[in-house]
Amino acid sequence: MSTSTPSITITVKQVNRSLSSQEMINATERVQYTDKSVVASIPSQGEGVEEDVPVEFFKLGYGSSPDELAQEYEERGITPDPYAVCQANTDDPAFADSHPNAVQWRDANGNLCYAAFGRDGGERHVSVRRDGDDWGDGWWFGGVRKLSA
Repeated sequence: MSTSTPSITITVKQVNRSLSSQEMINATERVQYTDKSVVASIPSQGEGVEEDVPVEFFKLGYGSSPDELAQEYEERGITPDPYAVCQANTDDPAFADSHPNAVQWRDANGNLCYAAFGRDGGERHVSVRRDGDDWGDGWWFGGVRKLSA
């Protein structure tokens, strides 16, 4: 595991954490491939509107298990933040065309869940599912820096 892999930081103007998770997904205006129970499990990580949120995306460059990815998030000091990642893809729909990206979290029952943004054919899409499969080496993963205590 290495923190020397590429990263990109995108500052989004606003993350509205008061939206429902479905409203947040709808705002992307992407074709949706979702499991509604997983959409409902998306953590908002707060309430209200947060301004000028830096969202960091990193690419591992190798295939990884969900547990390896969770460890990479931890080692990098990044918290998976589906609302911020979703907003970055809403603000710049073309970002996922060249940087397919995702964010993963665990639901209240410990199940691995993810939101993945990409483009296939001429279609921009978002997939929100529950899955424990390994990640391919072409994905970028997003989140926000952990606050220092």
